[in-house]
Parts: sequence; C-alpha cells; structure tokens
Amino acid sequence: MVSPQPDPARPSWSSSWLVVCATFLFATMGVCVKLASAEYPAGELVFYRSLTGALLMLAVARWQGGTVVTRVPAMHFWRSFSGVISLCLWFYAIGNLPLATAMTLNYMSSVWMALFLIGGAIVVGTARVDSRLIATVLVGFAGVGLILRPTIEEQQLWHGLMGLLSGVIAATAYLQVTALGRIGEPEYRIVFWFSVGGVAAGGLSLLWTGMHTSHTWRGAALLLAIGVLASVAQLMLTRAYATGRTLVNASLQYLGIAWSFAYGVLLFDDKVTAIAIAGMLLIAGAGLSATLLRSRNPRIAEIADSPNTI
Repeated sequence: MVSPQPDPARPSWSSSWLVVCATFLFATMGVCVKLASAEYPAGELVFYRSLTGALLMLAVARWQGGTVVTRVPAMHFWRSFSGVISLCLWFYAIGNLPLATAMTLNYMSSVWMALFLIGGAIVVGTARVDSRLIATVLVGFAGVGLILRPTIEEQQLWHGLMGLLSGVIAATAYLQVTALGRIGEPEYRIVFWFSVGGVAAGGLSLLWTGMHTSHTWRGAALLLAIGVLASVAQLMLTRAYATGRTLVNASLQYLGIAWSFAYGVLLFDDKVTAIAIAGMLLIAGAGLSATLLRSRNPRIAEIADSPNTI
C-alpha cells in the first residue's frame, strides 16, 4: 500500500514508537505460539488467532462507522488464500524451530519481493535490472544458508524450509494488500477478510486433527493472547505506515528479530551461535537494502510500501 506523506503536525517519533511496540507485540505473540504449540496443532492456532482478529476488526469497523462489506470479494479471497497459507507455515515453523530463526525466515519476505521485481523486469524486458538489487538478494540468501546450517545439523531442515516458504508466500500477500489499498479498501476490512479466511482454513484443518473439547486455563489464555497481540500489532503497523516514513518504519521492523532472539535465549534456552547471528544480520541488512533501493525508485516503490499484515 502506498504510504502517504507524513503529517507535519504529527510528531515524527510517534510512528517510530508504534513500529517498536508492534514488533515487540509480534515477538510476544511468537512466544505464545511456541508455548501453545505444545498443546495445539498449527491449524487450530490459526483458527483461534483468526477468530479473535475477525471479532476485533468488526469492533474497529463499528467504532469507525465503517463496514466490512466489500465490492471486490475475489481480491480479498486471493489475499486471504496466500496470507493464511503463509500464516500456517509460520506458526508451524515457530513451533518447531528456535523462535528467532522462525521469525527471521519470515522476514525474508522483503528480499523475496526484490527477487520478484528482478524476475518481472527480466520477463517483461522493459526495465534494466539493478545490479545492487541482485546483490541484495544474494546477500539475503547467504544469510538463509547460515541460519539453516545449524538446523540441518539438528535434522530440522524440513521445518526451516517451511519457515522460508512462509516468507515467500507472505511477499505475494503483501503485493495483494497493496492492490487492495490502491482501490480504497480500509485496513480493517482487509484484515477482517484475511481473518475470515483464517477461520475457514483453520476450521477445515480441524476435520483432520480434531478440536480440543476441553481447554486448560493456560491454553485458553495463550489462544486469546495470540489473537489480541497479533491484531493490535497489525493496527499499530498500519497506523505507522500511514503516518510515518516507510524506510524508517521498515528499518525498525527488524527489531522483531532482536526481540525474538532475546525471548528465545531467556525463555527457551535457544543456542546462541555466531553463524546464526551472522545469518540474521545478513538477512536484516539485505531487507533494509532492498527497502532503500525500492524507496529510491518510484516505479518500484509503488508496489513495495506495505506493512506486514499477517
């Protein structure tokens, strides 16, 4: 979604703090997902997370005097389809990988978007491929190699690939969010229909796994926390990208990796390896570089400036 120019009357730090808080909430949500994964399959987590999000977005729509009724259901369907698949894979990765690793692989979406832009330029043949963008993609993949190396040694390559795939599909979902924003669909409506898709997909998964008929207080609290934290973080990011500078916001968004790394070490006794840290730094650097290059190219920036809405 193309971000409007920041309002001069609004303090410039407000959007930055919104991003900082949102990344912390997303990382905290990741902790809840990891804890809840011991009791619930990924599909059921997606179901409850989406149900909470849909109810909250209905409340937001009512509060703002809007409606969730849309004239472009097909666009919402494809956005929800890709977004829900990415969400399921991400939750699966969080439950089976170190928290910071799963978060970092999902943050590869910015690098994947750069790769899509390169591929599009080559196929269409109407734009010169920026060598710096190619270098950025290669650096990002080098970071992935460093991160997945310890997971290969621990025979968790499959989980790592699922986390990586979540970032690929998330990149396509962001482009679809951009298209919806261009035609005037409000953020709460986009998130609402995405949540409805999550409820449907999660519900279908329960036909195979079955639903918990009895919940512990701990499990119920985790499910509620996942939905509330994700929804509030989404709204914060949406507001930040609507009022602040895209490049600053994108840079601060990588704090999510740092929060997750700290949580993993403190709560889950995740191993701290120099190779994994180097991989995270490469991916963060590649993502920031891709964002910077896009912001300097108006044609590319038109399809790149959208907040994480998963």
